[in-house]
Amino acid sequence: MHPSLPRHARFALTAVATVLAAVASILVFPPVAAAAGPAPHYLMTAFTNSSESNMYVYDSANATNFTRVRANAYTPPSGLIRDPSVIRHTDGYYYIVYTTNWTGDTIGFARSADYVSWTFLRNVRVGLNGATGSTWAPEWFKDSDGSVHVIFSASTAGTAGQFRPYRITATNSDLSAWASPVALGIQANFIDSFVVKIGSTYHNFLKNETTKYIEHATATSLNGPWTFVGTGNWAGWGAGLEGPAVVRLPDGRWRLYFDQYGQKRYFYADSSNLNSFGGKVEMPGLSGVARHFTVLREDSGDSTVVPTGNRSLRAVSDSTRYVRHRDNLAYVEPVSASSSLTTRQDATFTIVPGLANSNCYSFRSVNFPGRYLRHYAFRVRLDTNPGDSVFARDATFCGRAGLAGGTSFESYAHPGRYLRHYNYEVRVDWRTSDAAFARDASFTLSTPLA
Repeated sequence: MHPSLPRHARFALTAVATVLAAVASILVFPPVAAAAGPAPHYLMTAFTNSSESNMYVYDSANATNFTRVRANAYTPPSGLIRDPSVIRHTDGYYYIVYTTNWTGDTIGFARSADYVSWTFLRNVRVGLNGATGSTWAPEWFKDSDGSVHVIFSASTAGTAGQFRPYRITATNSDLSAWASPVALGIQANFIDSFVVKIGSTYHNFLKNETTKYIEHATATSLNGPWTFVGTGNWAGWGAGLEGPAVVRLPDGRWRLYFDQYGQKRYFYADSSNLNSFGGKVEMPGLSGVARHFTVLREDSGDSTVVPTGNRSLRAVSDSTRYVRHRDNLAYVEPVSASSSLTTRQDATFTIVPGLANSNCYSFRSVNFPGRYLRHYAFRVRLDTNPGDSVFARDATFCGRAGLAGGTSFESYAHPGRYLRHYNYEVRVDWRTSDAAFARDASFTLSTPLA
């Protein structure tokens, strides 16, 4: 400012400059990315044509195009892993239940924190005719009252016998204790029972072992009586089908997957009401590979939109601390206008549409433009983007209204886990209900520090 100007003129120019700087800081912010509501994430567990003792894991953003997360993600200590069914429990862990062998009276359980690495838990004996019977195709079902069930098909006379669906119900919160089996009330020679509930109606999709058609029964109680509302070739898909699995799509429609096992091909068909379905559509990339899978849909984020462009993330719990990378790991540390340029750059990120889902967001370093914040074993770090789908998922976060003000970011790859700091280290942790977690998982998006 020119020193010869009168004091009141210098004061006026200072005020104008301050206003212009504030306006400029707004104008340089690009438009916000449009969040379209919760971002769906579909997780699939399957065995394959090449192996009955190794489980593969896939995921998808649209329930149609699945990419492989990990081959041979789980091998049980003994026996098979056919028909793996996956659920996310209230403790934050993923659980699978699976067929352990062609004959016998057990089903297997394993769990995982990240659906990539799995740990065997136990085989549960359901007690239907011991080693001379067969126990197949267990499927998770969580009822509207919160009770957790496994519905399985059993024959008391081995593989040649007639199967019926039964259920066992968890009697404790960690799914380690189960009640005795209860018959579902379906007549003999039906297998692969998959149940969903809409309102007060239970819908059961299952394979008629006599005709080899997938049929549809409904009931107002899980124990029946069941009324078959779709029999024979009711949907026009033909015979030779098994392994039905149902998932709901974001627009409210339902998608039924099934295995045409004789031709080693996989299909899906869609419905608005579970009573009438469209034609079968072959699954891209999975026919000839995957067998009898289930799909778990989880949603990340909400309708919160996040400003894109250069930003700094200030911790709501401590307004002096910002998310920054140091030695390729993420922390929340004190940063201010007087900090070195390098420190301020370390605490500045370019927010871009999510690498794995454009309705979410990714954080690119401003001083290392090829690197992004991503979680690895739930620790957040700064890594170079190799361009693969696993990295994209781990570097994508979905906006939510701040748990304690500001904005919170939910992991796209692991819904229910949030970007948060703990002992000043930035992690992706399972949400708990306490106020401390809410504060640690909330951030204020500020003007860039560099």
